[in-house]
Amino acid sequence: MTAKKIVRLALSLSLAILFVWLIARQINLDEFRKAFIGTTTLWVIASLAAFSVGYSCRIERWHLMLQCDNSSLKWVHCFGPFFAGFAANNVLPFRAGDALRVFAFNGRLGVSSGIVLATLFVERLLDLLMVLVLLGVVLTLSGLDINGFTGIGNAALIAISLGILFFLLFPQLFAPVVIIAGKLIARIAPKFGERLLDEINKSLVTLAHLAKGRIMIRLVAWSAAVWLAEGCVFWFAALALSSIASPAAGWLALPVGTLATLIPSTPGYVGTFDYFTVRAMSALGNSVVASTAYALLVHALLWLPPTLIGGLYLLLHPSKKINELKNL
Repeated sequence: MTAKKIVRLALSLSLAILFVWLIARQINLDEFRKAFIGTTTLWVIASLAAFSVGYSCRIERWHLMLQCDNSSLKWVHCFGPFFAGFAANNVLPFRAGDALRVFAFNGRLGVSSGIVLATLFVERLLDLLMVLVLLGVVLTLSGLDINGFTGIGNAALIAISLGILFFLLFPQLFAPVVIIAGKLIARIAPKFGERLLDEINKSLVTLAHLAKGRIMIRLVAWSAAVWLAEGCVFWFAALALSSIASPAAGWLALPVGTLATLIPSTPGYVGTFDYFTVRAMSALGNSVVASTAYALLVHALLWLPPTLIGGLYLLLHPSKKINELKNL
């Protein structure tokens, strides 16, 4: 492991420990245990059903993007690699699952690494766009001060969202910068640079194709379905706990907890996701103890299914490239 990776890992662990401590110091263990009493199993099942719908929509969105290069690709072909990437991100540091999706399953998907990387990039931008829009809508409807709660105002949220949308629609405007960077690398390492430039060109072609109006509209529609389903996961989990006084706060916990995962943390976002989820829930009238119990429940609902499904897929369909990724 390089010194840079050691520093990143130490920073991630430190932040995770800090946020766990910030949560733990506010709660009484006995009260925390009582917060789970009366949990409604049917709402937990409903939350898992919403999770299944949301991830089915995620896979269809990825399938739609990959079909631009491989028209014969089917939804079921994307299922395993997609969950495998999420499972790896949940248990391995440095977002190894993203590298897994980019490099390990190209033969099964029938596309190159550059194309998968481009789809991952678009996927992340679409998700960020939806989360920011949802955050703005929920904060406005709940009457909370956006600037006081997030540190940025309405204008900043709108500007960031428009910036993301602009990049999604006009990626060709940024192509010269990426190509120049690739050529500079090619001068330093010719063989690697040549391969890199080839993958960059494939990525840019894919980005330009996905930016077409009809395709982008479909991608945005699938993204909206993804995050509405994920919102139901949070909402139903809140309804499952009788200790939660304001279940609707789950709709605020979704964007706040999701954005918190951008902070360096351990695999599975232990600490960071939980602390900001607690803060969001308590901001709308729930007790800190109940909010902490809720954060633990919703975190488990989001972490356990993809980890089990993706882990099982990796066991049944091992890839020779997985070991190589350990050295990336």
